[in-house]
Amino acid sequence: MAHHIANEFPTRLLMWQRVREYAVPPSMIETATARHTVGDWAGACAAARIDVDLDLRAVRDRHGTDLVTRLRADLRRLAPDLLRWHMPRIAPDGRLRPGLTISLAHYRSYGALPLQLVVRTPPAWADAGQRLSLALWEGSGNGTPGHHPHPHPDRRFRLDLHRHLWDSGRSGELARRCGAGGAPSMVPRGRPVPPDRPDRPDRPDSLAVHDSPWAEASWAAEAELLLRAEGRPRGAFTVRLGARSRAVLELVAPDDSHAPTFQPLRKALPPQEVAALPVLPEAAARVLPDLELLRAGLVAAERLHPLVAAALAASGSAPVAGSTPEPGDPHRVECRGEVHRITLRDGVLTAVDHDPAQLRREELLVALGGPPLPCLRAIDAVHRNPEALPAVRERLGHGDVAGALAVVEGLLGPAAVLRDGPLKEELESAAARRIDHGLFRSGLVTEHPGAGAGGGGNTAGVGQAEAGRRARIDRRTPPATRLKRSSRTRPRTGLFC
Repeated sequence: MAHHIANEFPTRLLMWQRVREYAVPPSMIETATARHTVGDWAGACAAARIDVDLDLRAVRDRHGTDLVTRLRADLRRLAPDLLRWHMPRIAPDGRLRPGLTISLAHYRSYGALPLQLVVRTPPAWADAGQRLSLALWEGSGNGTPGHHPHPHPDRRFRLDLHRHLWDSGRSGELARRCGAGGAPSMVPRGRPVPPDRPDRPDRPDSLAVHDSPWAEASWAAEAELLLRAEGRPRGAFTVRLGARSRAVLELVAPDDSHAPTFQPLRKALPPQEVAALPVLPEAAARVLPDLELLRAGLVAAERLHPLVAAALAASGSAPVAGSTPEPGDPHRVECRGEVHRITLRDGVLTAVDHDPAQLRREELLVALGGPPLPCLRAIDAVHRNPEALPAVRERLGHGDVAGALAVVEGLLGPAAVLRDGPLKEELESAAARRIDHGLFRSGLVTEHPGAGAGGGGNTAGVGQAEAGRRARIDRRTPPATRLKRSSRTRPRTGLFC
């Protein structure tokens, strides 16, 4: 089968293709599913790299047995690997969207506190390992981690209305909720109308961005669920279209026998009222990435999560196995007019077509400054250059350290000694960044260490966070943070699953 040209597909789809291949490895799915099947929800969370920040005994003492019963039932239905599969991610690397608190379930009937089961993502500077945390949010001031940048549940990224994205018992609803049986959904011309241009409802719509399709066909049904959860049978809601734009829509129905529909709100509302309206979650606003990948032929059904593949089996999509570019084979090298083999011998990568004594002499000549053999150059390039090992970098970026080391051992051998170069630096950097995540988890560093003012380093940053003052931009501020703080327009590159 001929290789696909990368330019044929949007960059966003190519990103999701890499995410589906590396972010949730099959070994994680297998281990988490095995522990989830026997009722070990805590073990399943550990296999999916999710830290549990709740104590059921403390919850029972504080809120009673009934709440613990409902909470334990939700935890047993939780498929943590499926939750990680559907978590929102950002471009260009497809990592977890940082600094989020996402609601999974509501427990409104227990007292005045808005109890919610939530999952949190760490800030970008502490995202090594791409770990998540599970907690019970009890409202402001009670059990809220002060070191998390956004401890309150996000209205835009919420999964309490989309249990099929994390509940193993309801995963079969995915095909119906994402509109898998219909044609690809894009926003048609003429609607919706953003609030900044309400005077031209017939203008050509600019929302049908080719690399960001909208699931407009399901907005009415999803808005009905949203408004019902908010205690409103009908009314207005918003869809976030960009960093500074959102569409204000109204859910209407001709009568009880017709399905609800939506239309642009004709009456312009003040910005304060628009901000207070319910926001359609990103899970309902956009097309499911897995469905796009299947329709584009970039992923086969067997490469998807088993629960997702089972739900989309009857969707009518044609899962075509896409061609994946393969790295060059370093085990065949042209050396001195012949093709020599490089294979693993005794746990190390060795040029087997050369005599061991000859290899020792050639290595000594290289140490003295002489030109190396092509076989030795190929072995050295594989040890040093991470471009020859793209899967290692992808796995490290998504926190799969065990998978990355397995790839290295499979190519270089378990007894290989890494040489100075980009590959060794990548592995050392991944190990060092885990320390930052540990400091964040322990609460010892509440903000980015480089964002503190003055010469106090981390201590100054912690002091300013405790004093409630905003850190000053100086030469220690990271370039990404400096650009975000100094730019008038704050770019949003987040893409939701």
